[in-house]
This record gives sequence, structure tokens and C-alpha cells, in this order.
Amino acid sequence: MTDRNLVTPAENTWCPGCGNFSIEFALKAVISDLVRGGQSLDEIVLVTGIGCHAKMADYLNINSFYSLHGRTIPAATGIKLANPKLKVICCAGDGDCYAEGLDHLIFAAKRNIDISVIIHNNRVYGLTTGQYTPTSPLGFRGRSTPGGTTELPINPLELMLASGATFVARGYTRKMEQLRSLVMQGLAHRGFSFIDLLQICATYNNTTDYYNEHVYDLENHDISSFEDAFTKAREWDYNADARIALGLFYQHVMPTYEDRVFAHPPDNTDRLKGIEEILQKKM
Repeated sequence: MTDRNLVTPAENTWCPGCGNFSIEFALKAVISDLVRGGQSLDEIVLVTGIGCHAKMADYLNINSFYSLHGRTIPAATGIKLANPKLKVICCAGDGDCYAEGLDHLIFAAKRNIDISVIIHNNRVYGLTTGQYTPTSPLGFRGRSTPGGTTELPINPLELMLASGATFVARGYTRKMEQLRSLVMQGLAHRGFSFIDLLQICATYNNTTDYYNEHVYDLENHDISSFEDAFTKAREWDYNADARIALGLFYQHVMPTYEDRVFAHPPDNTDRLKGIEEILQKKM
């Protein structure tokens, strides 16, 4: 184990009761376990986006990179391709990743790039004081929708399964033991791992009572069955009677994007020869 304190002295400015505290605790615990198991702390990189979740980079004392809004995944992809030995973790918000960054998320799943994407899904733009996001429930009243949204929320798990993600899970920040287990499994998975973490925004979208009533744990579920995973993923809160499953929905092992890239490196001989000829003419 390293002597480094994994929590920085930076002042924590999350609101009291925010679900981000649970996610920080889980990440700290999982990273500590990885280091005890032989993982070099210097080979772990955290990439965050823009939003309340992004302060994770301030509070965890590990290598980190602040990306632009919605751009955690392209930054993480570049880091992973530059040094495949690194364990790369993305923390992103629901607005950050399901709105501005949705195209990047879909293509990362399609490619099966070996990164772990953890979504802090509080279903609201909390940092900018309460606008609706792609996962906000129908009728959500916020600063940008005072009369209530007229849109159904997207279903992130259904989308990720359809996009080819090889590890798809959902947790809830009030179920700490399960949350920590899902993060550990996601980081251990070789390939694209996606974990949607339902959390409350204590200030702008306190969904504690709703989730406590509607969530349940997957039991006797075959994680190798795409069809079963898809069926369970479609249980989402489109109506007041909905049930929302928690746990590991799907896991499949297949070659990663890096495997394919480095197994067939591009032959740049002709291109480099052409560049050399151009330079010689200019000289």
C-alpha cells in the first residue's frame, strides 16, 4: 500500500447530502484495494468533465485530467492509446455525458476501448442550479422548465447495450456495498465498462424517497445473456409504477480497441516517404 493520502486537503464544496460523497468513498476504497493488490497508483488516471462530479479530480490524490464539457471520453481514449498500461477512469455527469458527450459515449462502447466510465446521474444540471438533463423525469420542474419537461428521459443502459458496451451496470449511492462492488468489477473488466450511478442532488433534485420505493436488486440474473440484460434495462421510470433494477446487467469478453489497433499498426512507409520527398524539394 502507498503512503500517499488518497484524499487531498482541498476544501470540499459539495452540498451536504450529495450522492457524490458516496461515489468518492467508493472510488477511494476501490483504488486502495487495487494498490494493495499490486496496481501502481501512478498508473491510475482519473478524467473528469464539467459539473459537480468533476470536483472528484480535486479531492482524490491521483493522476487526473479535467476535460471540456462532454469530452471526458475522447481525452480518456487518447490517454489509454498513448499508454495502454494505464487504468483509466472517467467520472462524468448525466448532462455532461448524455447530452454534450453522447456521441463519444456511443463510439467508446462500440469500439470497446478499455476504460471505465462512471456516470454521476443525479438527473439535473446541479452546478448551474437546476436545469433539466436527458435523464430528467417527465414533468421535471427546473430553472429551464418551470412548467415541467414534456420529454421522456432517455434510458442509458438500453442505449449502452445497443451500442456494444461489454460491461453494463447500475448502482445507487444509498447502497454503498453494492456500489463499491460494481466499481471494483467495472475497473477489473478488460474492455469498455459503463456504470450508471443513480444519486440524489440534495439541493435541486432530491429523489431519495422515489428511489427507495422503486429500486430493487437483480437476483438470479444471467449476466451473459444480452436478451435478459435488455429486458431488465427497459424497466425504467416512464411511469409511477416503474421498477428500477440495480446491479450488473451484462458482461462479455471480447478484444479491446487497443488490441485491434496495436495488432494491425498502420503502415506509414509510403506516407513518410512522400513527406521526405517534399522536404527535400523545399531544401
